Amino acid sequence: MAQISVTSLLVLSSLLRLVFLLYGLYQDVTSVFKYTDIDYLVFTDAARYVANFSSPYLRATYRYTPLLSWLLFPTTFNPQYLWFSFGKLLFAAGDILAGYLIIQVLQIYGFTATRAMKYASLWLLNPMVATISTRGSSEGLLGVIVIALLWSVEKRRVVLSGAILGFAVHFKIYPFIYAPSILLWMQPPNQPDLVSKVKGFITKDCLIFSITALTSFMGLNVAMYAIYGHPFVVHTFLHHLTRLDHRHNFSPYNTLLYLKSSPFTPDPLYPAVMLSDLTVERLAFVPQLLISSILLPLFAKKDLPSTMFAQTFAFVTFNKVVTSQYFMWYLVLLPFYLGRSRFMGKPVIGMVALVAWVLTQGLWLGQAYQLEFEGENTFWPGLWGAAAAFFLVNCWILGVVVGDIARTRRVESLISEKGVISM
Repeated sequence: MAQISVTSLLVLSSLLRLVFLLYGLYQDVTSVFKYTDIDYLVFTDAARYVANFSSPYLRATYRYTPLLSWLLFPTTFNPQYLWFSFGKLLFAAGDILAGYLIIQVLQIYGFTATRAMKYASLWLLNPMVATISTRGSSEGLLGVIVIALLWSVEKRRVVLSGAILGFAVHFKIYPFIYAPSILLWMQPPNQPDLVSKVKGFITKDCLIFSITALTSFMGLNVAMYAIYGHPFVVHTFLHHLTRLDHRHNFSPYNTLLYLKSSPFTPDPLYPAVMLSDLTVERLAFVPQLLISSILLPLFAKKDLPSTMFAQTFAFVTFNKVVTSQYFMWYLVLLPFYLGRSRFMGKPVIGMVALVAWVLTQGLWLGQAYQLEFEGENTFWPGLWGAAAAFFLVNCWILGVVVGDIARTRRVESLISEKGVISM
């Protein structure tokens, strides 16, 4: 019965994506506002270059691994109208597979099939997830990789875990933040002091995991470099250190990035005011990496999936570029945290968080629409203020998440030390 229910959920989520896909085809033909994401046009153009035995990096703004353009090779087939949406179907299939894996991993943690499906539905039946994938974003594929990584770690498939992590970081850089958490999770239990914790990193499993991850990552990089040379390194990795994306960017750095990306001539009466010369955005990685890859992994020993969710949420929140696609990075991990969170235990807090998260996004989108489509100057205070509000809401949510994980650690410690069972 449980298997039938899982099948029904997967079929329903497939139908949801099919509806969005068909509607998108209609909107692309009939509306000035296109449903297909501009990134998908970049992907498919790069695939055409590959089909002609050229480099995908000949397509301006292609900043991804060549593997993505290879996967979309069928979009170059004729008839074009039939094959063009192949990538969207692939990404949607990735969403569904990720949802299936979420159900499997939740059951590893002791969830019943019914309860696992309930939380997996937050991903599988989420209209935001379905929309982003069917518009042509590749984040659904990344979701599969991340959940497969979590599954392999929990199953203690050390070599497979390392291989998946290396592939994930090659495909999209940010999963490297999970390495410290996984290594800490692999350590022997009850490390009494700092010296023991440090020694815990040189266990057999930790060494095999690290070597396999590095081999997987570097092997793919060397192979791609051998084929495409220096442009592969520049566009896939180095570009992200200097990128100045300001369109559709929810980050408070948005206005500053806009100024940096445009020629700027200061008023001669105010030579000190040279906003385009500010370099604050170059330091954005400092709090981002400190929180996501150094501090938060300390919680991994007791609750690895919730820690990975918190890490990803923090990484996106403090990134200098924040787009709707990036929300997919942490939404795929939300089901693992939510079941033991205050957002579910105290529904009022959960509702306030959801409403604030949605409303501040809507506020930003309203300001961005007036700027981009109506030509109104909404940079200050409108657009920046909306971005700041969204950032503060995310910081509050992150605080609640970290508090929940910390409380879980304290309760579990109490249980293990005193044999006290706490609700």
